[in-house]
Amino acid sequence: MSGEVQQTEKPSIPKPELSDRERYLLRLRMERRVKFVRQESWRYVRVKDEWRRPRGVSSKMRRRMKGWPRMVSIGYGAPRAIKGLHPSGFREILVYSEKELDGLNPHRDAIRIAHTVGMRKRKLILEKARQLGLKVLNPGIITEVG
Repeated sequence: MSGEVQQTEKPSIPKPELSDRERYLLRLRMERRVKFVRQESWRYVRVKDEWRRPRGVSSKMRRRMKGWPRMVSIGYGAPRAIKGLHPSGFREILVYSEKELDGLNPHRDAIRIAHTVGMRKRKLILEKARQLGLKVLNPGIITEVG
């Protein structure tokens, strides 16, 4: 034994091919993202944070009064050029079977394996995705069974 540690080859994580404008817009989308909260959720434990539209007649939030949290509106949407892109910059493709990987562009598309896919088929999809060089957004933990 010479004491050398053999390094296993790590699969390279593909990067999306984006224009400078798309890269700028993605960064801008993340910086400007607003966390919309439900009215009075900071006041009562029983009222959860997830967004619900304020509907009260005298609601300060609905009337967009100064000092109250912002309301959801069309102006907060993502720029059209990057709408629907994953934060990593890839187009997210939902996959149910191994055949659906054919024809995908590894420089533009990333796959998300559907939650209904079982362990056996998931292994096949992951193996083929590795061969094609596709990024998998939810690989999960796969253990060898007997």
